[in-house]
Amino acid sequence: MIANGNAESWLETKLQNYYPHPQPEAIEALVEAVTSQQTPAEEPSFDNPFTLDDLLIFDDETLRDLITSGTHGLELDVLALGLHDAPAPLMERVTRVLPRRQRARFRALRQQPAPAQDVEATRRQMLDHLFWELTYWKTPDLYEELIEGERLHPDLFRRLRPDLCGKIILDAGAGSGRATLECLRQGARHVYAVEPSPGLLRLLESKLARYGAQQITTLRGRFDALPLADQSVDTALACSAFTAEPDQGGEAGLAELKRVTRRGGNIIVIWPRPEDYGWLAAHGFHYLALPLREEPHVRYRSWRSARRVAGRFYARNRAATGYLRRSRQPEVPFSLLSPNPPNDYCWLEV
Repeated sequence: MIANGNAESWLETKLQNYYPHPQPEAIEALVEAVTSQQTPAEEPSFDNPFTLDDLLIFDDETLRDLITSGTHGLELDVLALGLHDAPAPLMERVTRVLPRRQRARFRALRQQPAPAQDVEATRRQMLDHLFWELTYWKTPDLYEELIEGERLHPDLFRRLRPDLCGKIILDAGAGSGRATLECLRQGARHVYAVEPSPGLLRLLESKLARYGAQQITTLRGRFDALPLADQSVDTALACSAFTAEPDQGGEAGLAELKRVTRRGGNIIVIWPRPEDYGWLAAHGFHYLALPLREEPHVRYRSWRSARRVAGRFYARNRAATGYLRRSRQPEVPFSLLSPNPPNDYCWLEV
């Protein structure tokens, strides 16, 4: 089914192709996401085991980017408070990678007295902002276990084959390569995998080294600054990465996707967030949700793997962790994790 026009028609399409017997709570959450057009503020659902010492795992370039890019909530005053009385090796690294014009200000802020509870609260906030980058660098195997379980609809990439086979593809926000490798399986001539996180690029490049995939080029870049020439790809896609938020795409990111895509090619957003339906529809995207024959599950390598992943990434989701504990099976119904199963995509012809 193709839908174009407004968020409500997209919602109807999604619900018609939803679980055969969807849980009322899942539908209610999906409707709320669409009608509110925003994501409610929530505390992180993950269990954050990282400490300040773990920041030393980053190389200088990555550490500099994390604390100066403005995308991780690490303004200079926050950084100084969170690193109050931090270990000397970490302080030396952070001071060294800061721009010279900021170093004196950083030292002055750090020497100001601060209540211990404020330091601890800011420190936890910092580590929560850096949770995913720390995960990619320090526990990449656990991250791979997480995304292995989140399987896209089996017909999704087969449906996209005409836009992939024999084509030059951009996978923007490629992560560790979930969509990149699927494009290759569907016969893509070449895939440019662009990802801002050096940690995720390391994961992807390690996979490519094992597979010997010569048709893939990895590049570091953001949605709003793609390192490709004008009209250099036939199809640009983003899988569970592009959103209406400025730091995850937005207007600037869509303009860049249009710039690098040849006329007549498609921009494809796989597994869009329901709260972005209105924005995408207003920008001319069409929508398709593939029917689900049964309720999808997130499936892991083993029950032990499922417990390990849930304990880190779904620690505060009592429904999911309780289900695992009772069933002792390596799977969780998707509806316990999200009201938005991975069975849809939208596209825009350039």
